Amino acid sequence: MIAETLAGIALVKSAVEGIKSAINTANDISDIASHIDNLFEGEKQLQKKRANKASVGIKDQFGIKFVAQEMIDAKLAQEQIQEMKTLIDLRFGHGTWQGIIDERAKRIREAKEAAAQARREAIKKQNELIENIRNGVIVVGVIVVSIFLFIIIARQI
Repeated sequence: MIAETLAGIALVKSAVEGIKSAINTANDISDIASHIDNLFEGEKQLQKKRANKASVGIKDQFGIKFVAQEMIDAKLAQEQIQEMKTLIDLRFGHGTWQGIIDERAKRIREAKEAAAQARREAIKKQNELIENIRNGVIVVGVIVVSIFLFIIIARQI
């Protein structure tokens, strides 16, 4: 659990250092895109860790050290993100950071919608397969019963 936090905050810090070192020489936003990805991933890891209380014991969950570390890491990450927002907006123009955030949210939403659509289509295909199998079993049953009845009628003649 602590390792996850350290990984998250370390990823945020390394992303910030990468952005700071490349911001002045970057020709466009793609030159620092991997660092921005790492920044978001580090923040995501911190949030995931904060939300995942099940794997933490009661003592750790309510201990002052754990709570303080969690809160400080979240605040540090937010400070660093705010600093990167300012740096990127200064370098590439006002609104660039918000544009990145909006585009990222749009792509995440589209990916979720595509995954949901794929699941719906898979369920539909599975239901169609089940229906086809059921219809096949019914047809085979009718044929078997028909043959059985034909044999019975043929013996009576």
